This record gives sequence, C-alpha cells and structure tokens, in this order.
Amino acid sequence: MDDYDNESISVAEALRRIESDLIPITESVQVALRSALGQVLAQDVCSPINVPAFPNSAMDGYALRHCDAAAPRLRVVGTAFAGKPYAQVIHLDECLRIFTGAMLPEGADTVVMQEYVQTDGESIQLTTACTLGQFVIKVGDDVKAGQIILRAGKRLLPADLGLLASLGITEVAVKRRLRVAYFSTGDELCALGEVPKPSQIYDSNRYSLAGLLSRLNMDGLDMGIIPDDPVAVENAFSHAARDCDAIITSGGVSVGDADFVTTVLRKIGQIHFWKIAMKPGRPLTFGKIQKVVFFGLSGNPVSMISTFYQFVQPALRYLQGQQKVQALRFQVPCLSPLKKLQGRVEFQRGILVPDEQGKLSVRSTGKQAANMLSSVSQANCFIVLPVECREVAVGDVVWVEPFEGLI
Repeated sequence: MDDYDNESISVAEALRRIESDLIPITESVQVALRSALGQVLAQDVCSPINVPAFPNSAMDGYALRHCDAAAPRLRVVGTAFAGKPYAQVIHLDECLRIFTGAMLPEGADTVVMQEYVQTDGESIQLTTACTLGQFVIKVGDDVKAGQIILRAGKRLLPADLGLLASLGITEVAVKRRLRVAYFSTGDELCALGEVPKPSQIYDSNRYSLAGLLSRLNMDGLDMGIIPDDPVAVENAFSHAARDCDAIITSGGVSVGDADFVTTVLRKIGQIHFWKIAMKPGRPLTFGKIQKVVFFGLSGNPVSMISTFYQFVQPALRYLQGQQKVQALRFQVPCLSPLKKLQGRVEFQRGILVPDEQGKLSVRSTGKQAANMLSSVSQANCFIVLPVECREVAVGDVVWVEPFEGLI
C-alpha cells in the first residue's frame, strides 16, 4: 500500500511556489538597541571603530620588547591593569607586569605568561623562549573600522546586541514588524470561557498561532472564531486585508459543503489550493487578497502546527526580508519502531533523549493522529520520514528537526 497521489505536490515544490509569489516588505524603523532583539536588520551595519581600539594583553604576565627576551634579567618598571594603563615607554632591558585586557605600553611588543617567568624582587628572568607578538591582541583583531559586521536581513540575537553595544551603536534600522491576522472557522468551535454545546470543542488553534507568531516577533491580530457563514467569513477577510500583511485561518479549507473559506477567497482574491505529499497537513490553501498573503490551514491541531512550521513560518520570514534560514535537521538512532505509507513525507512527533554519554536518540510520542495535540506538547522534535520510507526498525537512523531549531 502507498499514498501516492498524482495531484499532490512535494513540500519543496510548495515552498518554491509560495516564495515565488511573495514580495518582502521594504518599510523600516529605527529602534533602540534594547528593543531590537528578534527584529530583522533593514540595512548592513558597519563598525565605526576598531575592536579592540588598542593593543592589549591576552594573558596575565609581563610585557616586554622581544629583542630583550634573551637578556639575563629584565627590570620590572611598573604594572598595567585593564582600564589602568602604564603611561611610560618600555626601554632597553625593561618589562611591565601586565594583566589580561590591559593596554600594551609603548615600546612593548610581546607578552610572556607569568608561568614562564622567575621573579626576583624587581626583576625577572624568562624560563622559556618566546615569539614576537605572542599573547598580544592587536588593534582591530576582532572588528576593523568600516567592516560590515551584520548584514541586512539578519534576525538579531542576544550576542548581536552585545556586538553592537561593543561598538557604541545605540540604535539600528530594522524592518517593521509584520502584522498577521488570524482566526478559526467552524460552528463546532467554542471560545474559552464559554460552556461548549454537546457537539462543540474548545478552540485551541488560535492559542497555538498566537504563540508561534509571538516567537517570530510578529504582531498578531486575533480575530476570534468566525461562524460557518459566507457573509461572516467575507467580512472577516475584508477587515483583515485592510490592516495586515498576512492572514492565517485554521479550518474551513476542505471541500465540504460548510467550508466557506475557499469559496469566499475565490470570490474576493486569488487562491491556490494544493494537496501536499505530506502527513499531517495534506491540504494547504495559499493565495492573496489584493496584496495581502493568505494561508488556509487545516483545523486539525497537529496538521495546523506542522504546516505552519514547514510553510507559513519560512514564508513570513521571507516576507519580512529575513535571510533564508534552513531548519536544523540531523540524524540520530531511533528507539521506536515506526511505520508509514509510501508516497508522502511524514512529520511524526518525537522526543530527543540523551544517554549517559550525552549522545542523542529519538523515540516516538506514540499515536500520531492529526487531532492529538498532546503528542506535540510531549514532543521536542519532528521525526522526518522521507517519501520512499515504509518502516523504521529500532536502531535505524532517522532524520529529526528539533522544535527549537524551527524558530
């Protein structure tokens, strides 16, 4: 048995089609450095200074002239600390007690570690040979003035903020945050705080979407639950299209009689309805309402999250002008037997676990039904099973995508 469908397209092909129809935003804003975490740089950043701005010692030891290293003894003329330099020049047969980070005094060109020196009062003797310039950090050794240190499209991480601060940069130009509207559709859904009717379930997808968008540092507009009514659906789309860059819906994108999302989109926008050769998350609706990008995701919670990670997230990042980021994927042994049908890629939920030596393996969370949101909550990765795979035996090597590597 296989799951081949000649109307389905591959994950890679769907990604290609989506990207080809996207135009990254161009608007940018200036933000203070403390507010820049997670933002996308709008332009290259060049360093205004050298780092370090002065030669300094990489070790605790003694600064000297290399041409004096063979002298029987060198006189210690002072001490230099980080932030408290020695103001005099080092002359013939002289040296300076120096600590890590301290400015190298004029005349000195080499540092000898304190472990390779014998001290005798106010003089020292080297116990091993040294090389010219050893343990000296030169001007601009880390960053040179005028050097591009961060490229446009870089999503700023904590270390990036530290790097910018080390250069005295107080604010940066970043792409404005994307505005993303999202709502769920279906009379079967009940909002939190309400008492569900016998045939209703609580809406969980909007809360998952809120978290996913927040971790991408995007402004989410929660439009609630839209009933199975074509007028209500059209009004929701029209409202969202006025103020947002993208719209995400969950539910209502199949071919059932009560699924009005696709019908309304064909009326007011441009739409592509695809079947993707993947599980979970086979149905995917992509299109535009005027210039606003639309993603219609399955109402099944696991399918919604899977398709968001694989399609929506990279699309939103591209739309914001972020440099293309490949999801982290690597191979580990599998501790569980797995099965699947041929003809599609499967993103099964797994748990990466280290052994006593820290070597990672992965095990399945168990049942993989598309409605079992608990399986995603328990998991910390996808186990990615390729199209041709049919089964995995215990000990076989499989590909995994850690959830932390997908953000």
